[in-house]
Amino acid sequence: MLSIRDLHVNYGGTRAVDGIDLDVASGQTVLLIGANGAGKSSLINAVIGLVKSGKGEIRFDGKDLGKLSSDARARHGIGYAPEGRRVFASMSVKDNVLSGASQLSVRQQAHAWDRLVSSFPFLSERQSQPAGELSGGQQQMVAIARAMSGAPKLLLLDEPFLGLAPVWIQQISAAVRRMREDGIAVLMTEQMARPALKIADYGHVMRSGQIRRSGTSGEIRGAALAEEYL
Repeated sequence: MLSIRDLHVNYGGTRAVDGIDLDVASGQTVLLIGANGAGKSSLINAVIGLVKSGKGEIRFDGKDLGKLSSDARARHGIGYAPEGRRVFASMSVKDNVLSGASQLSVRQQAHAWDRLVSSFPFLSERQSQPAGELSGGQQQMVAIARAMSGAPKLLLLDEPFLGLAPVWIQQISAAVRRMREDGIAVLMTEQMARPALKIADYGHVMRSGQIRRSGTSGEIRGAALAEEYL
């Protein structure tokens, strides 16, 4: 599904991602763990096309993404929920969610909304409310639902647990598990290793733009928890 080879990303004179290889298969949840500045978000931004890679190859569903714009990558089936939620505060919850499905027909959007409401019932309860009035956890769920509304094959989640209470972490974790059951590939970044390891199939511990340890969640648990407290 997603294949990254020898990826390098530079910001000015600083190398944020330094020669990373990574794969995510259909229906697989892969976790990037590391402290701030480890290069996690830079890697995600390179996949979605928000930053240019200095070297390396990113392929999705067999297609080289190198020359595609961010919106073209989205049309190919890549969804993205950024760090910090970033909902449209004055827009209703429903309009926020369906803004991620603008390329779909009205009928397809209605189907997408019904499907998401079945997973996140609070969306229906708050559909007319401005998203800026929601709690942080609710806004994060809206951001994830927005990324899912276009029926992506690959979903990128950047720090989905950041600043959230345990109840919302549990609900987002349940949503990620449902995505895996639906065959959606998920690549997520997290500093909070403990809850993230419970939902990931495979993980990579990042530091200074490099992957320092890889393996199943069980295999990297010790290294990931140590990284969480560095």
